[in-house]
Amino acid sequence: TERMGFSPADGDRNGLTPLQMAHDAGQKEILDYFEAYLGFTYEGSYQNPIIRGMHPDPSVLRVGDDYYMANSSFVMFPAIPISHSKDLVHWRTIGHAITNPEWARLTGLESGRGYWAPDISYKDGIFTVTATYRNNDSELLKRTQMVTHASKPEGPYCEPVFIEEDGIDPSIFNDDDGRRYMLLNRGARIFELSPDANKKVGEAKMLFYGSDKRAPEGAHLLKKDGYYYLFQAEGGTGINHKITVSRSRELMGTYEPCPYNPIMTQRDLKGYLQRAGHGKPVMTQNGDWYITYLCTRMQGGQYSILGRETAMDPITWTPDGWPLVNRLKGPSAIAAKPDLPEYIFEEKEGLNPHEWVFLRTNGECEPIIGEKDISILSSPGDPWEYEFRSFIFCRQDEFRFGMTAELDGTLGGNEAGNEAGIVWYYDEYTFITCGLLYEEGKKAYIVIKEYLGKTEKELYRKEIAADNLRAVKLTTEADGTKRKFAFASVSAEGKTEALQVCTGDDGEWFDTAYLSDEGYPLGKRFTGTMCGFYGRNGEKTQKFRACFSECSKNSLFMRKSE
Repeated sequence: TERMGFSPADGDRNGLTPLQMAHDAGQKEILDYFEAYLGFTYEGSYQNPIIRGMHPDPSVLRVGDDYYMANSSFVMFPAIPISHSKDLVHWRTIGHAITNPEWARLTGLESGRGYWAPDISYKDGIFTVTATYRNNDSELLKRTQMVTHASKPEGPYCEPVFIEEDGIDPSIFNDDDGRRYMLLNRGARIFELSPDANKKVGEAKMLFYGSDKRAPEGAHLLKKDGYYYLFQAEGGTGINHKITVSRSRELMGTYEPCPYNPIMTQRDLKGYLQRAGHGKPVMTQNGDWYITYLCTRMQGGQYSILGRETAMDPITWTPDGWPLVNRLKGPSAIAAKPDLPEYIFEEKEGLNPHEWVFLRTNGECEPIIGEKDISILSSPGDPWEYEFRSFIFCRQDEFRFGMTAELDGTLGGNEAGNEAGIVWYYDEYTFITCGLLYEEGKKAYIVIKEYLGKTEKELYRKEIAADNLRAVKLTTEADGTKRKFAFASVSAEGKTEALQVCTGDDGEWFDTAYLSDEGYPLGKRFTGTMCGFYGRNGEKTQKFRACFSECSKNSLFMRKSE
């Protein structure tokens, strides 16, 4: 290992490390050697990303022995997920910063807009979440800064206020003298806030533009040992993404760039984690330091199907007071767990309602989520329209991912045009559905439809017997950029036929590389693939409840090397 310049903690494109391979093979002698080399065991390690699936722009906060995180949500609602952890490794979504649809302002927004780069902070018993509200380009005021507060991290949060200051990626810094500030890009601009953080006080000033000077954003301030440390995201959100740091003895002083910048970036274009940047540091109750940051896992080195995820690495401080992330080695595939009690939360049977979101605000189409059942009121019209409300999703969190549900086969009376089923969704320009469709004469079909560029193309159609049909079992599976679908009819007596796999021109797998940032040339592509359910009624039929029972998802970490 030493002579080849490799580490047992280095991952291949799927995150598989020599440490994990030796563990899986039960090679004790090799594991002993790796432990001596790395300083930790496989059991004492964690794997990046720590929060998988679309969780970009992480902002981490410690209050006592508890850790909280906020992430971007764009046009998904409820907006801005809040997660909790005790050990910085295991995280659980506990709430959202905006749950009242009348406060969300998401109606009519294009995907990729909405709520960007939130920050969560704490002062005097109050949690504050701020984020950029990104409007459509057609609007005169494209960017404003949202601020909301709660006495509990999970909420409920109060009605947000919007500060009319242009820029993105706001964060709040609470100085030792009690004064509060907001930072924004370009570079790091700063202005003072009122004590309640709801109003702007004075004009914004440039604090420091950045070390790299390309797309400086995502600024966070940390005060430590007499210095103000300014962490920034730079290089753009692509493969040159990075984290830099600078410091000053005075808040409004001259900031000196770190001589080791960038302190985090991925230099290996074939590395497991790409586009690493936009980080915020946190100190544990034991005095250890870590930084959470966004990254992507690239399928085949090309497609970020899962969106931008949250990773974490340790910070060490040099004798002259500069922070180094992972000793400047870039993002780690596997690392030693923090010295914290393991966070073991009780996994309840069934569905976690905080993990399910829908597009914009659902209004009367708001879904009903039970232990294993989900129902949603159907919408008329084309499903790419901003007014279409009948989607509900969870995040795809692994390249190999599947979902199963049993759909009530009546679809509100078997009226022509009624349709419901499973959907894989990136944005209104790129998604694919597999569902039950009724047409004239009460005929029933299983259909797969592909939606690209706001056009609909049917890829598969199979008629099934509508008489005595109680339900249809639907299953779907992802493997990298491809998707598979299968179905089985369930009779009124409860008899289930054998699963039948849907096939297209290229067999049973459908190419869906377009479900990624890089996969299609339309839209502001900052999100990630979602999987869930939809319901659609014909223009001349009444809305109906699309009812899905025995809903379950399965994600499998892709362990094999490509």
